[in-house]
Amino acid sequence: MSWSIPIGTVKGTVIRIHVTFLLFLAWIGAMHYSHGGGPAALEGVVFIVLLFACVLLHEFGHVFAARRYGVQTPDITLLPIGGVARLERIPEKPSQELVIALAGPAVNVVIAAALYVALLAGGFPLSVGLPTDGSEVQNPGVSMLARLAWVNVFLVLFNLIPAFPMDGGRVLRAFLAQRMGYGRGTAVAATIGQGVAFVFGLLGLFGNPLLLFIALFVYLAASSESHAVQIREVSRGVMAGDAMITRFESLSPGSVVEDAVQCLIHTTQHEFPVVDGSGRLRGVLTRDDMIRALRDRGPDTPVLEVMRTDIPVIGQRQNLEEALRLMQENRLPAVGIDDGAGRLVGLITPENVGEMMMIESARPKGGPRAPRTSAPLPGR
Repeated sequence: MSWSIPIGTVKGTVIRIHVTFLLFLAWIGAMHYSHGGGPAALEGVVFIVLLFACVLLHEFGHVFAARRYGVQTPDITLLPIGGVARLERIPEKPSQELVIALAGPAVNVVIAAALYVALLAGGFPLSVGLPTDGSEVQNPGVSMLARLAWVNVFLVLFNLIPAFPMDGGRVLRAFLAQRMGYGRGTAVAATIGQGVAFVFGLLGLFGNPLLLFIALFVYLAASSESHAVQIREVSRGVMAGDAMITRFESLSPGSVVEDAVQCLIHTTQHEFPVVDGSGRLRGVLTRDDMIRALRDRGPDTPVLEVMRTDIPVIGQRQNLEEALRLMQENRLPAVGIDDGAGRLVGLITPENVGEMMMIESARPKGGPRAPRTSAPLPGR
């Protein structure tokens, strides 16, 4: 998603186009040009643009339904295989997720009905059947409105396939969550989604490369969704102080990149907090930023000039979910934990959360969590 270009904002939601979508448009234009010259290329590109306008409206159906329940959508990204609306969080109630998931296909139903009415009013017959291999949809001899109408019908049916990240996967998860709980429902829905991806992959081997791409995307999305819910389930009811790293090396505001390099060599840390004399967090220097600064600016570069300063600090008794939310929404390498007086006493990182997940998944089901003992503060 980092290879995406923002093209506008609608009511706080940024619309992005992935670079592969632009390549897809160029390929469509070249393919149509080879068959019918410039006019055919223009018509092919216009049709794809209108198609993805319908996809964008589909995603805004999700956006506005989510806002009804207080869930914001930071951005929508258009990819060659469709659109992805990124919700800041998953609704707690399965009924809410069900409404949000069905809102997108409902938009396509409305678009298809409106186009159908327009075609009948204009005296144009719907001379194209439901597309299966895309040949009729790309046929320039068929009315563009008719092709768009049937494509919207196809979008409804395709999106209701029970596989993440498609809407059908979320509908399935909502139904399962009502009966077996959110975590178990997600695991079952993700497994079904991966099975669907496997079927797509097999079909793609028989002559449709796009299905291979869709299969990979669906499989990874199903795995990611299951992983995200596992993290949420593990972190529920856990305080930040129970999951934080308490033994770590820190840097002072007067440190340079070479000091950080030595810490990197002699420890297993990837993130190094920069802490002032009163114990307050000033920022975090990541391994990637350190290596980039060492290469581009040299070992004597002050860490204050290359560290990340957007690292939030929360209290030990705040929920771990809050730390995870901050890391996810802002793509942070760490969240600082203080003692209530502003002094840094720990860090939460994606790596140590992953380790906590592995430990919790290995525990006997229903067994108690091992009690934590307080660890000494790291030396500086």
